[in-house]
Amino acid sequence: MLRRVLKIGAALALLALFLPAADSPATNLPQQESLTYDVEWRLINAGKAHLTWTQRPGDIKGYEIKLHLESLGLVSRLFRVSDDYTATLHPDLCAVSTFMTAHEGSRNRESRVSYGYRKASYLERDLNKNSLVLSKDVETPVCVHDLIGGLYALRAQDLQPGHSIQVPVSNGKRTASLKVEATRRETVRAGGTDYKTIAYEINAFNNVMYARPGHMSLWLTDDKRKLPVQLQIRLQFAVGTITFRLDRAE
Repeated sequence: MLRRVLKIGAALALLALFLPAADSPATNLPQQESLTYDVEWRLINAGKAHLTWTQRPGDIKGYEIKLHLESLGLVSRLFRVSDDYTATLHPDLCAVSTFMTAHEGSRNRESRVSYGYRKASYLERDLNKNSLVLSKDVETPVCVHDLIGGLYALRAQDLQPGHSIQVPVSNGKRTASLKVEATRRETVRAGGTDYKTIAYEINAFNNVMYARPGHMSLWLTDDKRKLPVQLQIRLQFAVGTITFRLDRAE
């Protein structure tokens, strides 16, 4: 049971960390950025997540995002996780493609998503068996966000408490419109620093993007940078609460 819980928790945490948002130009976003997070599960230091954002140089317009998620300590000894995710985006932050390798316990998979005109094409392979797991196409809006690029699209918004937006997102297997609601201002301590933030509720669970019941909250700094300071996923008791808390921003 513990192995299954850790597997579900790690997978959901990776998918949910980077939240999609409404269509927006990439205003007030950095040319490059490096963010490191501590991952906590049931008050245990469960792992690290490292995110880099880069504006593509030269004639290649748009952005590239890389995420590495790795388990640590007791969690790693029970169920090792080492996942890598890369996303390429248009200048308006609409998704172009994603590529992910997931090494979770004995499971080794890679998945690719290509975003075309009103369509996302998903392809997943089992690296252990060198076999196709799933090939699928889903309809999308003309501009849709992947699960990571949407974080930066949200940061480009000025969503104040009491207001909400509807967000198109696709992971290649499913397309959904998520409600993102700014709920309150709150001080959050992360990496030894107190941050003034705005808290957001993300309607991704309960048969929206994910079938399972749950709640997702995100805290962005209440300034022009809108740094993602903390993300928390609260699931059923068997999985519990997973928290990503900013450790270092460069």
